[in-house]
Amino acid sequence: MGAGHDHGEAGHAHNHGAGANARSLSIALGLTASFLVAELVGAWLFNSLALLSDAAHMFTDAAALAIALAAIRIGQRPADKRRTYGYRRFEILAAAFNAVLLFLVAGFVLYEGIQRFFAPSEVQSLGMLLVASAGLLVNLVAMRVLAGGKDDSLNVKGAYLEVWADMLGSVGVIGAALLIWGTGWNWVDPVVAIAIGLWVLPRTWILLRDTTHILLQGVPRGIDLDAVRAAMRAQPGVADVHDLHIWSVAGDDASLTAHVVVSDGGDVDVVRVALAATLEARFEIHHATIQPETAPCADAASLHD
Repeated sequence: MGAGHDHGEAGHAHNHGAGANARSLSIALGLTASFLVAELVGAWLFNSLALLSDAAHMFTDAAALAIALAAIRIGQRPADKRRTYGYRRFEILAAAFNAVLLFLVAGFVLYEGIQRFFAPSEVQSLGMLLVASAGLLVNLVAMRVLAGGKDDSLNVKGAYLEVWADMLGSVGVIGAALLIWGTGWNWVDPVVAIAIGLWVLPRTWILLRDTTHILLQGVPRGIDLDAVRAAMRAQPGVADVHDLHIWSVAGDDASLTAHVVVSDGGDVDVVRVALAATLEARFEIHHATIQPETAPCADAASLHD
């Protein structure tokens, strides 16, 4: 026997949120892609590695935004006979891919920066300054557009982090251009490029860690497994709880399955409904599948909660 709770209002809210995120991503993608070519040309014309680093991040921004947008479109598909949970997990795969892409770009920039640090080349600082300033403006607008959805979707958060990193990159390039223009120190260019790469890495790691945790069906962050188990065991009529699992499909939801041993004289249906209500009220777990038992199942002793 099981208890499943899923709310149409929650699904409607997700669809509405996904639609808003898709619009935000589309606007940010248009802004980013329209400036990418200009920044690449500027990096080549003005011989700036820092500007090339910023252009590389701008490219990953565009790629991340495009992937995130595609992930939302695919994630809105309904469940079917092959994908009974639907396609929302695709958003997590996209976020993980974006994290890996950022790692690769950061590694390339670090390598090139070290090479050029020992062999500085002349940089046209004024042209570098002009392009980086325009890039900063584009990034600020894109960040403003994405800010509303970054706390609700890891997919949008990944895209937001991409743009955020590129925004700081633009600030760094502007500072480097001003310093090179005033002092002629061309070595500042690779130093700024290396600093951008080092700044991006820990934030990229956090995104990769969170997406990997979801893909491994870890307990959603913010939910204490021991507290959930204790609350279930404290429910009147419950003798024990085992085979307890809590996971998330796309980072903004939580699902639970558990075997519950009902005490002698306890009403199975009453216990099941009460548990589902407790899980929803105290832990915001809206989808719970509970298997009541009058005695522990044969495998209970070998299960590790």
